[in-house]
Amino acid sequence: MKKLLFIYLFCISCFAGSITTCFGQDRVYLEIGSTDVRKINFAVPWFRSRQIGSEPQEFAKNLADTLAKSLKFHGVINIIPTKLYNGSQTTDWKKLGADFAILGIYESSGNSLKLELRLFEVSSDRMILGKSYSGKMAQQNDMLFRFCDSVIEDLTGSNGLASTSIAFVSQGRNTNKQEVFISDILGNNIRQVTRHRNLVVSPRFVPGGNFMTYTSYHSGNQNLYITDLRQSKTTRVLSRRSGMNLAPAWFPDGQNMLLTLSYKGNPDLYLLDKRGKIIKQLTKNGGINVSATISPDGEKAVFVSDRSGSPQLYHMDLKSGRTQRFTYTGTENAEPDWHPTENLIVYSSLRNGVYQICTKSPDRTVDARQLTSELSHHESPAWSPDGNQIIFSKQDGRENTIYGMMKDGTFQRRIFSYPGSQTYPRWAE
Repeated sequence: MKKLLFIYLFCISCFAGSITTCFGQDRVYLEIGSTDVRKINFAVPWFRSRQIGSEPQEFAKNLADTLAKSLKFHGVINIIPTKLYNGSQTTDWKKLGADFAILGIYESSGNSLKLELRLFEVSSDRMILGKSYSGKMAQQNDMLFRFCDSVIEDLTGSNGLASTSIAFVSQGRNTNKQEVFISDILGNNIRQVTRHRNLVVSPRFVPGGNFMTYTSYHSGNQNLYITDLRQSKTTRVLSRRSGMNLAPAWFPDGQNMLLTLSYKGNPDLYLLDKRGKIIKQLTKNGGINVSATISPDGEKAVFVSDRSGSPQLYHMDLKSGRTQRFTYTGTENAEPDWHPTENLIVYSSLRNGVYQICTKSPDRTVDARQLTSELSHHESPAWSPDGNQIIFSKQDGRENTIYGMMKDGTFQRRIFSYPGSQTYPRWAE
């Protein structure tokens, strides 16, 4: 089903200088993905400082620019260029064609920052959302992202993505070493997670976002590690069985996972608990079995197997163990990721010698939908937490970079720039 974009009309009440919002009864419904519906036009003029009046400053411009970029990232908002009105907060927004305007005021003192942000609906000339934030100067993006997510939630009825994190593996130029990094959605705050100085692959967030698992080769074996993202030095081995310990798929409750192990010889899928203890083996010698992903209800799994002669996607009922192949188009089909709420798989498919991103239901009777078509490899797709976007690794020349697009394949763009080659992107809350 196509998602609906809800534009809520609010009534505002102010008590003791604080701003609260009250929901009105009227709503306008816009259908996202329909070709006859335009994006919502937003004006985000330069912020104004309480200390220096309305005189434009570089810091004020940067605050507005970051907020504007985080809004545009969601794919349903168009930002009116500030050059059309010189960034002024006193502008005829109707004349510019704006549907909404966000006015920001800031106050800084040493290392402290206060932000006051208001969202106005232009047609009614009403403030429909207002929030205040206080914190350290280094937290400015966190404050802006929180407000962005509030705006997106009010407009769409679903959580925004601005405060989420993206993990990826990066390989520096002129080296074979790979490490895991985490970034915000704009690439403004990138931090290194692993420091093994070796080959690291397949980062996977544990539900909740505080922990991450990944496979590293630095010990001479493909061991699985788990790290506490809140404490960058807290890392321990989760599975060090001989051979593969690769690409865990975590159940929604974070208590168990599916993992590819090859300590018996053949790469097979196993059910393990969160401490790395094997509960049972799920596949047995039916070719190479890897890259599992689990349904939102935790009852089914999709994985890759070459038991038919080439890598293809298979669907398994985890209670009965009943398994069937469901991809028949494409020379190879791999790297599946299950939609967070729908019965839909995104995966990479080798077509005419090029890996493309496709989506498909596990139902064999439903055709796959190809989302990309450029003659560059598109690999390792992963859903956003709200299921509205997909991130993937795209080959740009000799290197790979992280791209994003909407669920239907539109709004394809490079998310951020980082030196070297980036692969295996994964999204966390």
